[in-house]
Amino acid sequence: MSNSTAYALQSQQVLHDIFGYSTFRGEQESIVAHVVSGGDALVLMPTGGGKSLCYQLPALLREGVAIVVSPLIALMQDQVDALQQLGVKAAFLNSSQDAEEAREVTAQLMRGHLQIVYVAPERLLMTGFLSLLDQIQEGAGIALFAIDEAHCVSQWGHDFRPEYRKLTVLHERFPDVPRIALTATADAPTRAEIVERLSLENARQFVSSFDRPNIKYRVTQKANARQQLESFLESEHANDAGIIYCLSRRKVEETALWLKERGWDALPYHAGLDASVRNQNQRRFLREEGVIMVATVAFGMGIDKPNVRFVAHLDIPKSMEGYYQETGRAGRDGLPANAWMTYGLGDVVSMRQMLDNGDAPEERKAVERQKLDALLGFCESTTCRHQTILRYFGEQHAGDCDQCDNCLSPVDTWNATQPSQMALSTVYRTGQRFGVVHLIDVLLGKPTPKVRQFGHEQLSTFGIGKEISQSQWSSVYRQLVAGGYLEADVEAYGGLKLTEFARPVLKSEAEVWLRRDNEVVKRKVTKAGRGANAKEVYAAVSDDPLWFILKDKRTELAREQGVPPYVIFHDSTLLEMLNRRPATLDEMAKISGVGQAKLDRYGDAFLQVLEEAAN
Repeated sequence: MSNSTAYALQSQQVLHDIFGYSTFRGEQESIVAHVVSGGDALVLMPTGGGKSLCYQLPALLREGVAIVVSPLIALMQDQVDALQQLGVKAAFLNSSQDAEEAREVTAQLMRGHLQIVYVAPERLLMTGFLSLLDQIQEGAGIALFAIDEAHCVSQWGHDFRPEYRKLTVLHERFPDVPRIALTATADAPTRAEIVERLSLENARQFVSSFDRPNIKYRVTQKANARQQLESFLESEHANDAGIIYCLSRRKVEETALWLKERGWDALPYHAGLDASVRNQNQRRFLREEGVIMVATVAFGMGIDKPNVRFVAHLDIPKSMEGYYQETGRAGRDGLPANAWMTYGLGDVVSMRQMLDNGDAPEERKAVERQKLDALLGFCESTTCRHQTILRYFGEQHAGDCDQCDNCLSPVDTWNATQPSQMALSTVYRTGQRFGVVHLIDVLLGKPTPKVRQFGHEQLSTFGIGKEISQSQWSSVYRQLVAGGYLEADVEAYGGLKLTEFARPVLKSEAEVWLRRDNEVVKRKVTKAGRGANAKEVYAAVSDDPLWFILKDKRTELAREQGVPPYVIFHDSTLLEMLNRRPATLDEMAKISGVGQAKLDRYGDAFLQVLEEAAN
């Protein structure tokens, strides 16, 4: 038997016995085989695609201990808890431990008693720790280095961690130890930067599809954002866990308080909160059911909670990467989830002002503007949202998804060339320094004090737009900004000014087609999507008392173990138990997600629940 055949058989055996799965997903098998045989790898795989397995399984097949570099100290505990539930000898080393705990883990490392150890990049780069790794390599050996969240090496991303750029020391010091770098978010430039900064030129790249078919994407025009949010929550996520992203710390706290006053179990999270409060809120979110986290982008990277049923944005993110990464925290278990966002022209102006007023060099600002423009194009798109996202990441998607607002309720478009000329001309004639409210007042012929103050009632564009409503004009201006015909002038405090793309429109050399918003025209008859949403999936089991009994048993066991409920079993595993009703341990072992260690530990408890329900 060849080594490759033996590795393949071993991999299948470990996959089934330890992790409880009968088959690999996507390129997992190829990645595992490559790393087990000693090769370096760069893995780009969407959140929920099974990245962790790509280094955890090789760690169990190779000699020695696997060192996993992770930037997320607060979440290492949950990673280790999950592995220990599987019977894997795992531990972490970070600044949250006292000296005695750290000494104990170090002693276990030296004795070769551990299979996987998580470590923060700051700890790994310490001279003392690198010397410790030298001793381990000479003794039990190092199985591999896994560099998780590898996009942190990119200076263009909001997750940039300078320590990551020093991780080339691993290859320089331990050239024979395979490295696997993993990320869920990387466009082509970021991918190239990861390769360069981590010296992965000779690594094999595994790029999985970025498509998340279980996520339903929806973008709605902002009217009353809080009321729109609560309507969304009440209609689709009354008892679900989810994340709501806001741009500012103040808005996070105000939104969390408002939701709490309205009866929702909502918690705030941002970098300005005391560390103990952040950790307590994060722990509640991970370990309890139905908690909503209202947060800035400081929350979320590496969140392993699989049954986050929705991610909502009350403000637009800075880029498509940010949006994709944040929405990707929903539905990691593969079950249906929602990505819902509301935005308006004010968001666009505010975000562009933030970018322009920042301290970043002009080169970086230019890149960030391009990334924001791509996101605005996504928001205003009339085509399939899944296709738009995949095109951005250089991937093609065949056909409509039937799993986004544009596919389920196709948007009407209209030839808005003449209104666009009116709108652009008004910007020009008022001096390219006024905001959208004032511009619309001029178009509608409203002689407000400000309009009279600047003599704008004398302009040729005063009152020429009376046939179009104020909300329609707001939509026109928002889309002209998103389309790059107008931009916010920082020196004019958000006033709009023309770009080079406005000239051919004003000269009637180019047409402008815009989408009609909900408030402007009734949409076409809604199609039934091929993918059920989260509400439909859980509605199918909400009348079955056994579903809640299984969840209660999971919660009870989780509290006894001091771990989050999903570490015991994912929702998808419980749903399979509910549907298949195993009556013996052998039948229970065939349920996806039930490995040998969990079968031994929890099999009888869940069989008893199923047996009592059957009687």
